[in-house]
Amino acid sequence: MKENAIELKEKGFTMFPSFFDEAFMAEVSSSVDRSYQLCRSIQIRNGISEVTDGTVHHLLLDKDEPAYLEILHRVCQSDIYSFIKEFFNGNFILNTYGGVINLPSKPSYVANIHKDIRFFSEDFPFMINLLIMLDDFTLENGATYFLSGSHKKKDKPSDEEFYSKADRAVGKRGNIILFNSNLWHAAGLNKTNISRRAITINLSKPFFKQQMDYSRSIGYEKVEVMSNELKQILGYYSRTPTNLDEWYQKPENRFYRPGQDQ
Repeated sequence: MKENAIELKEKGFTMFPSFFDEAFMAEVSSSVDRSYQLCRSIQIRNGISEVTDGTVHHLLLDKDEPAYLEILHRVCQSDIYSFIKEFFNGNFILNTYGGVINLPSKPSYVANIHKDIRFFSEDFPFMINLLIMLDDFTLENGATYFLSGSHKKKDKPSDEEFYSKADRAVGKRGNIILFNSNLWHAAGLNKTNISRRAITINLSKPFFKQQMDYSRSIGYEKVEVMSNELKQILGYYSRTPTNLDEWYQKPENRFYRPGQDQ
C-alpha cells in the first residue's frame, strides 16, 4: 500500500481494485435501489425533488438493508482500515454514509465541481472520502472527474482548467477509491440508458460533528456483537452526553472516550 499512500498524498486520490466481490456488490446494488425509493418519496414530499434526484443519504438508517453495515464491517477487517488510520494519524469516525445514482442524462448536484469540505483544511488530515463502485465506471456512464493535486489548493478551479486537466475514475464494480475531501471533483454525465451507482462514505476526525447521529439511530441492541473498530467508526466512542450521570463515568465508559484525537 506504499504506492497508494504516495498517490493519495500527491494526487489526492487512489484506487483499490476488486475489494468487494461480485455477489456482494449485487446485493448492495439492490439495497441502494430499494433505499432510493424511500429517500425519493421523502424528497418529493418535502419539495426538494429537483436538486436531489439520484441521491440517497444516511443509508444506515434503512435498517431493512443489512448490507450497508456489512460494508463497514468488511472495511474494519481489512488493511484499508489501517491505511485510513495512518492518513488521520489516529482514530476516525463516520461523518456521513450515502449513495449516488447517476441517472441517464440527468445529473444531480454532485455533477457540479465541488469538494466535500466547506473550508480548506490545508495539510491537516480532516476528512477522507471512500467511494465504492457498485457498477463499472466508464467514460460513457459518467465516471467521476478528479483534478489531481487540487486538494492542495484552496480556490475552486475554473471549468476550463478542471475539465481539461481532470482524470477520470474509470474502474470495475467492487473497486474502492479513497480521496482527500479537499480534492475538487465532479460526477460525469451518464450518456448511456442505464443508471450508474456508487456508495459514498465520508470519514473524519472524531471531534467533527457527524451529519447524522448514527450510534443513536442504529441503537444499542446489537452493539455487543460489533467489533471495537466498527463501534469506533460508527461513533459509539465519540458521543455527546446529555446528563450528568452520563458525564461522570470511568474512562472506559465515557461517551467521548480517551484517545479519540490521537
